[in-house]
Amino acid sequence: MANHKWYGPGHGPGRHLLLAVTVLVGAAALPAFAKDIGPVHDLCDVQAKGTAAWRNCVAKSSAARRSDAELFYAGYWLAKSGNYREALVYLRQAKEPDDRVLTYLGFASRKLGRTQEAFGYYQAALRKNPDSVVTRSYLGEAYLAIGSLDKAKDELSEIANRCGTVCAPYEELATAVAAYERIRIGNG
Repeated sequence: MANHKWYGPGHGPGRHLLLAVTVLVGAAALPAFAKDIGPVHDLCDVQAKGTAAWRNCVAKSSAARRSDAELFYAGYWLAKSGNYREALVYLRQAKEPDDRVLTYLGFASRKLGRTQEAFGYYQAALRKNPDSVVTRSYLGEAYLAIGSLDKAKDELSEIANRCGTVCAPYEELATAVAAYERIRIGNG
């Protein structure tokens, strides 16, 4: 019988393989289900997103030499693979953050439980691009996190006005709103 040892979450020899498999499976599903599939051209694309090899590749050049697009690329994939603190390190280095950088600063902050901080990033992103349905969807999720169903529904309406009711950001926020309502009704 093999010697099995528990290393705990995020530790042990299999963690990089598990993360790589998770990222690859998730990346395969992204075009159909994701709000934003991120950038697609980079020298580090030969590595599985979120793996140690990919992080090492991304980290090779200094932040001063990286463009905001490269910083977004690194931060986006780190955030999408659940490495929120690392994502913030890259995203915060953007010299002139655009709405996408600001959106993922908000996303990573919210996932770390910093919802109020996330609101600031989402609002800044919407000042730059009021039509960003990805930002609006994440903002709606943040409203649900603080129990503001009406504001989440307002964002859902804004998304519907911009891309209809069959785009991924609308469908994902609508699903979150419906789940929130089921829980609220079930508990109330």
